[in-house]
Amino acid sequence: MKILAFSDVHCDLTVCAALVQAGAQADLVIGAGDFAQRHMGLEETLEALEPLAAKAIYVPGNNETADALRACTGAVVLHGERASVSGLEIVGIGGAVPPLPPLPWGSFDLEEDGAAAMLAPFSRADILISHSPPWGTVDMLAPEGLLGMHGAIGSRAVRAAALRMRPGLVLCGHVHDSWGKRARLGDCQVANLGPRVNWFELGDEDGGN
Repeated sequence: MKILAFSDVHCDLTVCAALVQAGAQADLVIGAGDFAQRHMGLEETLEALEPLAAKAIYVPGNNETADALRACTGAVVLHGERASVSGLEIVGIGGAVPPLPPLPWGSFDLEEDGAAAMLAPFSRADILISHSPPWGTVDMLAPEGLLGMHGAIGSRAVRAAALRMRPGLVLCGHVHDSWGKRARLGDCQVANLGPRVNWFELGDEDGGN
């Protein structure tokens, strides 16, 4: 299965157009959150991506809620849920895990315990989609930090779930400084996607190009 994946579009309609053009060649499209910018521009962004919706699975980022995302797209939206596509089991969870420092615009965040509880029912997956990276993997901030934070800021709950479910792919975003980074976590290939065309095929050790 040929998979097109991306994250953190943040209302960039030029990026959306490139994704729609590339998506004609995809069997499955995955969006790992942050379609909006501080809860604004979501409807316009999802309208631009709507040609992909029939074969797309999305999770919310921390810049939009799961309910808002569902209201704006015909794509499948997962947040602590599972979907099956052509025999593949796909689990998704959104939001910033762990929470970011308090922000005036109300980031859509989730505590580690809450994320762990949402992922607990799932014993296996072929693909795990998480807006937040697994802790210690493609989750490093630049030395100057963000909002007073630095170093690894990924989710320990997502890391534990990935090691338990052993998916072939863990697809994430959120940490802009690590866009384009890939790593191994046990048997899993982990990719911090960013707002670009990323190709994957399950069973391809190089994870596409």
